[in-house]
Amino acid sequence: MHTRYRVLAGTMAGVLIGATTSISLNVFAFRQTVENQPPLDELQQFSEVYSRIKENYVEDVKDKDLMTNAIRGMLSNLDPHSAYLDEEEFKELQVGTSGEFGGLGIEVGMEDGFVKVISPIDDTPAQKAGLQAGDLIIRLDDTPVKGMTLNDAVKLMRGKPGSPINLMIVRDGKDKPFKVTIKRDIIQVKSVKQRILEPGYGYVRITSFQAKTTDALLEGLETLKKENKGKLRGLVLDLRNNPGGVLNAAVGVSDAFLDAGKIVYTEGRVADAKMEYSAQKGDAVENAPIVVLVNQGSASASEIVAGALKDHKRALIVGQKTFGKGSVQTVLQLDEKTAVKLTTARYFTPSGRSIQAEGIAPDIELKALKVKGEENTDEALDPLSEADLSKHLSNPNGDKGTEETAKPEDKTEEAAPAPTPATTEEKTDKKADADKTKAPLAEEDYQLFEALNILKGMDLVQNRAAPAAAPAAPATEASSGKTL
Repeated sequence: MHTRYRVLAGTMAGVLIGATTSISLNVFAFRQTVENQPPLDELQQFSEVYSRIKENYVEDVKDKDLMTNAIRGMLSNLDPHSAYLDEEEFKELQVGTSGEFGGLGIEVGMEDGFVKVISPIDDTPAQKAGLQAGDLIIRLDDTPVKGMTLNDAVKLMRGKPGSPINLMIVRDGKDKPFKVTIKRDIIQVKSVKQRILEPGYGYVRITSFQAKTTDALLEGLETLKKENKGKLRGLVLDLRNNPGGVLNAAVGVSDAFLDAGKIVYTEGRVADAKMEYSAQKGDAVENAPIVVLVNQGSASASEIVAGALKDHKRALIVGQKTFGKGSVQTVLQLDEKTAVKLTTARYFTPSGRSIQAEGIAPDIELKALKVKGEENTDEALDPLSEADLSKHLSNPNGDKGTEETAKPEDKTEEAAPAPTPATTEEKTDKKADADKTKAPLAEEDYQLFEALNILKGMDLVQNRAAPAAAPAAPATEASSGKTL
């Protein structure tokens, strides 16, 4: 019997609220062998415990609930990403492939008995309400989270679109917990967004890796070229707070910027888990310099892209060390309504390095600095990483998997806003008021502002190496009120 399935690379898969992931829906035929049959002694002990619960527990427990919880425990104790998917969770996972689903718009995990936010998703109720990576959720409405399973907490956070839920949040830098009210909604995630930062310099943000992300990226790049009226001189690829998604999409995005060579390969115990992906000829930005922005919320499929572009020296990685999820999950359908999400392989970058529990260190370290005048005065957070998760997989490379320390940017923790252009005496009050409404890029997104400056430097070096190139057009700082 031929069995087909697609692997996926997504953070905390199976216990998501408003995070995208993807699966194929093919029934998996399990082969019973002597090696994988349950041992009789342990089965007898399990049966004994089961009988004691049924006979003596203070309340009557349904057989289905006991068996389901036993399966959940068996999988959840393997690693943070393996999970049992009941009918409701399986449906949610399937809908996530299309980029439209119900929820709050956050990627979550469990830490020390509480729900921890790994990353909010762009343009969702959670992001608009101000939730941040690293936030700890300790209460859902009037129900304490401590003592719940993650699945129980997820079910409480689900609900009818438009209905409110109160989250009690603990955040680093805050003296006491505070309440955030969020209205549930249908989450529609557009995985690719683009804009021109300055003449010649494009910006693409990928919020998650969905089935159609590669096509959306190529369309977005064509749009940028049309808006720029010609070839781009440089591109900023923003993967910050991108929790992952479809492995094939990560391969496709990497391939868009590589002419040849290995992108990623996976290794596992079974033959089907051993795969290798290579780039095809063609560079969508015609060898223009690329800066990739990452942070602690960049996980899994995001790390595949960053790792491939870094190993091939195709892009400069800027920002903060990534999450460090170097494992691959396969969805194995049990029947028409339920499935198992099982970690089946580790993935490796083209150089043979595993980033499991290590992350990818940026070439230039740049923290998310604050700009004077911002109302938010919270201290910098210490976001969750793969290495912080209980029962996380070890790195097979050991110390060899650790990257060299990245070069830190010499920036202060509080950066002054970029200087605004000088005004003439003839400028009217109306024009001055209009200028005030256009926040400079440094105030809007300081990391992006620095990434653009780095990109300009790369472009300058590349043009000096190619004297036949046409003179570059004068650069002017873009003004945009859009929050990334």
